[in-house]
Amino acid sequence: MVYDKDVSGADEQPVSFDELALPLFDRLYNYAHWLTHNREEAEDLVQETYMKALKGFSSFKPGTNFRAWIYRILHNTFLTSRTGLQATMTVPLEDDKEDGGAELAVEPATPETILLQRASSEIMQRAIDELPVHFRETLLLCEVEEMSYQEIADTLAIPIGTVMSRLARARKLLQSRLRQQLQGGSQATAVGSGMNQHV
Repeated sequence: MVYDKDVSGADEQPVSFDELALPLFDRLYNYAHWLTHNREEAEDLVQETYMKALKGFSSFKPGTNFRAWIYRILHNTFLTSRTGLQATMTVPLEDDKEDGGAELAVEPATPETILLQRASSEIMQRAIDELPVHFRETLLLCEVEEMSYQEIADTLAIPIGTVMSRLARARKLLQSRLRQQLQGGSQATAVGSGMNQHV
């Protein structure tokens, strides 16, 4: 079969699995590594995702979003992994009941959003790594993978309202942790300079 290069899979023309799936390999691996914090586990997760996706490719409906489809397979595979099972044990039960985050998901420029923009990539990565996995994956799908709210909802099998709520809460947690880390660094610098003055 002839493939279209649009890896979203939204084109009605018949496409092959390889042409749809292979361009997404690096991004899937990066996403898996963010989730697992372990290179070998991320490699295993992506490999299992591709095996499941290839086996179930006949169930993929042409004209629908292939990227969301294969990310959902990775997400579900992660949830059944050792790391995923441990992470989901900490997910608050009331989270999926929230649908009031629509207004909070998109915020105007504030001191917090400016803080996010100025934070170094190392500090940012450390702060993201500390987020609960259900917040971290939603934030990554939005900010790194640049998925729409609908794509994220399809990938995680949750309502759009929950996507917005999780994004809002993830950003607030991220802002809080970045502020703590940056203030901690500033205090350490201030203490160091104060000691130098007394030498």
